[in-house]
Amino acid sequence: MTDKPKLAMYWAASCGGCEIAVTNLHEKILDLDAAFDFMFCPCLLDTKRKDIEALPDGAIAVTLFNGALRTEEHIEMAHLMRRKSKIMVAFGSCAAEGCIPALANFSTPDEMLATIYINSPSIDNPAGITPGGVTSRAGAEISLPGMLERVQHLAQAVQVDYRVPGCPPEPHQIWNVLETILACDLPPTGSTIGCGTLTVCDDCDRTKNDKRIAAFHRTYELYPEPSICLLEQGLLCMGIATRSGCGAPCTTANMPCTGCYGAPEGVSDQGAAMVAALGSVMDIGDTAGLSESDVVRRVNDFLQAIPDYAGLFYKYSLASSTLGGRIGSKR
Repeated sequence: MTDKPKLAMYWAASCGGCEIAVTNLHEKILDLDAAFDFMFCPCLLDTKRKDIEALPDGAIAVTLFNGALRTEEHIEMAHLMRRKSKIMVAFGSCAAEGCIPALANFSTPDEMLATIYINSPSIDNPAGITPGGVTSRAGAEISLPGMLERVQHLAQAVQVDYRVPGCPPEPHQIWNVLETILACDLPPTGSTIGCGTLTVCDDCDRTKNDKRIAAFHRTYELYPEPSICLLEQGLLCMGIATRSGCGAPCTTANMPCTGCYGAPEGVSDQGAAMVAALGSVMDIGDTAGLSESDVVRRVNDFLQAIPDYAGLFYKYSLASSTLGGRIGSKR
């Protein structure tokens, strides 16, 4: 029986990238093992749910909970891990803000299942079977957890002590978080940790000038200059509306930031901040003497290059945004 503090990691609706990021600590994974009893992680360890249920409440020092909440089982596990943990961390964009799974909130669960299992061009499903409920086979019953009407981020279901952004969090920031926990040097409950307080533009070493953008381009339409701000070149880089701390690996690789570290400090809605920024830099030419309808037409022409506003501006933060997504006619 070890007297080291217990560390748990749970995977809800997510891709598994957060677990990979932890293993990408490389040799520091040995330091993690030396400091913690890493005792629950369904992706990496064989500990069972019943083993967690048997623990006294508060027995786990820290749970890194990654993934959004899509099913009833995710809600159950969120409550279980909250009860058993002294510190509950929304780990990664899915748990912190909803991320890609929460884009499903623009459809009802029935609409989404129909798209995936019935109406997809690659599907041969003449009986229209969709997963769900209880299935009897060979004398046994197999049940699937029910889907929630809306995808939620973790804090919409349980109390969260800290948020660690990123899709996934960068390994150096993961280690910073673990060291901070071990040193008992945590900021006030509710803080976002493992990140900076400014924007990705502050991490990015590209040359930045006065921004006047005449047109937007999709990433496949040009090969950008490697030293000039990508937004100034007409690529929709979210760095201007995204929290710093990642080290700007995307812009370093000549690709625009997609916003995975969420809104900067003091900004409540990342998508709205990006829209406001674009409104201040778009160049639609000289509008002197133009009618209001002509100005509107120029703006619309300018925006035609953006194929999916919600998917771009709220890719990581829809569930925590003012917009929130919709279900039918609900907001």
